[in-house]
Amino acid sequence: MSPGTTDADGLGDSHDDATVEAVGKLSEAFEVIEDARGSLYRFHRLSGTADFTLGEAVDLLREAGHDELADRIERELVGRNVLPGMWTFQVVERYDDDYYSTFRRFVGEARDQLTGGERHTYEARLKEQRRTAGEAGHEATPSDV
Repeated sequence: MSPGTTDADGLGDSHDDATVEAVGKLSEAFEVIEDARGSLYRFHRLSGTADFTLGEAVDLLREAGHDELADRIERELVGRNVLPGMWTFQVVERYDDDYYSTFRRFVGEARDQLTGGERHTYEARLKEQRRTAGEAGHEATPSDV
């Protein structure tokens, strides 16, 4: 089987090369967005952890007799917004509800309209081109193992 000849096993497809490449590039961009989203969630978790740790530091400053500094840190920094009017959960929600969901919708539309809903069509072609047919560890699909 040569690449680009069949949809049946998910390794090739009947879509033209330019379309497959374009949808593949769109998917590649979305994979970067998924990574960015993961970093944003990491930022959210790290910022929350830092805020609770900061609260512990304030308590320790008070125990050590540094009430004035502890009061200022607690008043000005503990629980502070990371952006105007926003804690990190709100940043994550805005990102998810706006940019991320719009990007995801367009990726889905492109797949539905241009590759019959197939995911990773570009990568499936690459796999078929790069694998050694008949060689162990190079099976086309899990059912070939």
